[in-house]
Parts: sequence; structure tokens; C-alpha cells
Amino acid sequence: MLTRYEDIPAYKTLDGSEIRELMHPAVHGNVRQSLAEALVGPGATTLRHYHRCSEELYHVTAGEGWMTLGETRFAIAPGDTVLIPPGTTHCVEAAASGPLRLLCCCSPAYRHEDTVLL
Repeated sequence: MLTRYEDIPAYKTLDGSEIRELMHPAVHGNVRQSLAEALVGPGATTLRHYHRCSEELYHVTAGEGWMTLGETRFAIAPGDTVLIPPGTTHCVEAAASGPLRLLCCCSPAYRHEDTVLL
């Protein structure tokens, strides 16, 4: 299976980020995980939330910002990867200087129903 970035439409997800599902079981036929690109606009913060079942990996590909993971807040920049265990509250904030771009891998695959907004 091959997907091409330019063929994948973006949409707003429940946390407020713009998402492109690069590979998702509901569309592409893979089974155990999903891979998406998230874009958070300059100075924007996603809604604090958690996932009941999914473990997530966030990998920063461009921009800078801050990650809130549970009660801990820390800076993130290109090359950083963050593990978000199921049930862990989290959100990201992009620096005012530009957008924050992340690759998001979820296992099991992302589902809106698995997201709990706080």
C-alpha cells in the first residue's frame, strides 16, 4: 500500500489540530496502527485530552513548541519524539513564531470515540 501526501485531504480533529491521515485502517486497509501528520498553527494550543485505548508517539518534524504530558510541561523541537501512554492527558502548543508539525502514530489506530476532551 502506498499513499501520497498530496492526495490526502486535511481535516480538523477533536483536539483542534489539522490532521492528515497518512495511513489509517478505515481508509487504507492496514490493521493495527495509524500514522497522521498534525499541524498546530502559530501560538495555538490543542485541547487537553486523553485516549482510553491508544498509545501515541508524537515526532516533531518542524517548528517548536511545548508538550504538556500529565502534569509535566516541556519544550519540543524537530527530532524530538514523545511517548503518550493510554489514559495520559496531553496537549501541544506551537510557538508564536510558526506552526508546529508532528507525525502521530497511534496503536490501536486513532478513533474519535477513543478521545476524551477535558
